[in-house]
Amino acid sequence: MSQESKTVSYGGQAVIEGVMFGGKYVNVTAVRRKNQEITFLEVPKEDKNWVRKLRKVPLLRGIVSIIDSSAKGTKHLNYSADAYADDTLEPEEREKLKEKEESKWSLSMIIGVAAVGVLSFVVGKLVLTLLPVFLESFLFGKLFSNYILHNLIEGVIKLLLLLVYLWAISQTPVVKRLFQYHGAEHKVITTYEAGEELTVQNVQKHSRLHYRCGSSFMMLTIVLGVLIYSLVPWDNMTQRVLQRIVLLPVVIAISFEFLKMTNSLREVPVLRYLGYPGLWLQLLTTKEPKDDQVEVSIASFKRMLELDEQMENAPASNQPVRTGVLDPLKG
Repeated sequence: MSQESKTVSYGGQAVIEGVMFGGKYVNVTAVRRKNQEITFLEVPKEDKNWVRKLRKVPLLRGIVSIIDSSAKGTKHLNYSADAYADDTLEPEEREKLKEKEESKWSLSMIIGVAAVGVLSFVVGKLVLTLLPVFLESFLFGKLFSNYILHNLIEGVIKLLLLLVYLWAISQTPVVKRLFQYHGAEHKVITTYEAGEELTVQNVQKHSRLHYRCGSSFMMLTIVLGVLIYSLVPWDNMTQRVLQRIVLLPVVIAISFEFLKMTNSLREVPVLRYLGYPGLWLQLLTTKEPKDDQVEVSIASFKRMLELDEQMENAPASNQPVRTGVLDPLKG
């Protein structure tokens, strides 16, 4: 039976030398260490009631989900970065840092990391939104007055900037491996949704592209942004910049809903092509993973499923998962 009938739509993200998967009750990151051991970071989801309610409200759920994933994802990225750095230390240095690492995730540190994650997303989104505005105005501002045409050229510049940026960073060894783990993440989810056993052989035969990917979301914000911005005329640069800032949450919210729609229609002939631009962008943001990278992705997904099942069946007063690092190299 296909797993697509299940109510949970699993997602994840690539981290340095590993993959994070988000389940119904827990987020799990698996990382391949230098000694070839796979270690885990397991963090239970502890959303407030009002957050869970907002996740069910169309349009608002997109903004809440993006902010929430940015905040929580940063902690998992930091864990993978720390593990990567830790593998470069000599045993004596690791022992000296052990006590510091054990106390690292204090409440203030967790809040700080979450804030940095959200701030990074907001700043990055503003830069990608406003930089093309100034470039387009500088290059074409005096050539014609049609604001819709200006918006269209702005969208083209934004897309070119994104493509050049993704291509440039993909040339670095660390990011190239990150994109391979991104491909492994997609393959595992697709294999699970197809109802197949999660083995390296089964996973590797599937595509590294997936409709629900954040790369597809980036493409949608560019395409739909052009359309949404064109609904509100502007007369000068100040109005144009303010319009972009004010309408940015609207663009994010509508893009999120459109992404959900394209995913639900991916099996419908003709309509499935709505999601193709996002899939094309994933040709840059994913790479074909190696077998050992797929193994890490499978380990993360299986551990997430295992913990989700435990928490589903456990009494509320006896939850088996707590925030922590299961990492023998760090104690």
